[in-house]
This record gives sequence, C-alpha cells and structure tokens, in this order.
Amino acid sequence: MQGTIKKIVGDKGFGFIKHGDNKDIFFHCSACNGQFENLLEGQEVTFEEGRGDKGPRAENVTVN
Repeated sequence: MQGTIKKIVGDKGFGFIKHGDNKDIFFHCSACNGQFENLLEGQEVTFEEGRGDKGPRAENVTVN
C-alpha cells in the first residue's frame, strides 16, 4: 500500500500514515526498518497493513 506520513510523535516512537480515502493507520518505529529518525511528515511511503493489539497498523514502512 502507499500513503503519506501524516504525523510523527518522535519522542514516543510512533506516527500515523494517511492512505486511501483519508484513512489513517498507526505505525511504530520498529516497523520502519531502522529508518524512523529519517522520516518526515508529508513524505510518501510504502507499507504493508498488519494487525496490532488495538487494530490495524502499518508494517515494513519504507520511503518511496
């Protein structure tokens, strides 16, 4: 799937990706293959949709 980084909460290690019909999906820094510190709001990313304890979450997040 493709989306755009909507928000990053760097001190907590997570963020949200906007994709599809303005839906947001959660992502954790562990899903970014060591690249979390390099992500910026507004960047285009590719990810896979997975399932977390609290619902859908992005996995294998990579910058396009």
